[in-house]
Amino acid sequence: MLDADDVRRIALSLPETVEKQRWNHPTFDVAGRMFVTVPDDQTSFAVRCPRLERDELIAAEPEKFWVPPHEAGSAWVRARLSALEGPDELYDILLDSWKQAAPAGLTVEQ
Repeated sequence: MLDADDVRRIALSLPETVEKQRWNHPTFDVAGRMFVTVPDDQTSFAVRCPRLERDELIAAEPEKFWVPPHEAGSAWVRARLSALEGPDELYDILLDSWKQAAPAGLTVEQ
């Protein structure tokens, strides 16, 4: 099963990513912009996600994606680590969020 260490490992594998502590838990930034955080009990993580896409994700897979009430106004979504299909899906989710935060011209070799 995936855990917070997998989030950390994959996030830090993305170019120019740095780990910071905010709100007493790990967050990951690229070019000074946060793209993932592992809140509270470390059974989930939060990533950037445009609101329209977020609503579609939650509607399609509510067991996997959700938004806590205090984050409803944000452009972030949470994902349950236990609901992911594996490391490839985790990588894809983190990469998508990283791309939303990374400056133009910074790319990932695949």
